[in-house]
Amino acid sequence: DQREPGQKSELSPDENARQEMRQAATHWFTLGTGVADQCVSGTSSQLQIRLMSFGFKHGLPKNSDLVFDVRFLTNPHFVPELREHTGLDPKVADFIKADPKAQEFVRRTLDYLGFLIPQYAAEGKSYLTIGIGCTGGKHRSVFLAEELGRLLKANLTQDVSVTVDHQDLR
Repeated sequence: DQREPGQKSELSPDENARQEMRQAATHWFTLGTGVADQCVSGTSSQLQIRLMSFGFKHGLPKNSDLVFDVRFLTNPHFVPELREHTGLDPKVADFIKADPKAQEFVRRTLDYLGFLIPQYAAEGKSYLTIGIGCTGGKHRSVFLAEELGRLLKANLTQDVSVTVDHQDLR
């Protein structure tokens, strides 16, 4: 952001929200000595982060270390033209991204994970499984697991691997 302090942004509300999320992600991934230095802490093992979308009606993923409930977001299941699609579909993604609460969830979750990931790595944890759940595990949780995975992959170093899986899209 090249604006002077106090200068108004010329971006749309959606562009502003995306820019704020990018800035938050960049900020926490570059704090202090960096995630990479804290993750390796003298060992050659890599912290493996797995984001798993799921539907609460089907049960939580096994071995979840953290679980986030996104059922507070508007459910695309009740939009007839989106019902048969998944969170991998651009139409569903656009529907969810249009909700300011989804943008805020991503921002705050990245901030929270920015604190936790180095702590888990410093304790020598090799695996971190993060469950993202909605009602059926088809729309909201799928999109948000993908979005968080994309942002984590873009900002973490090679010392941390990130995978995204979908328990209930099989």
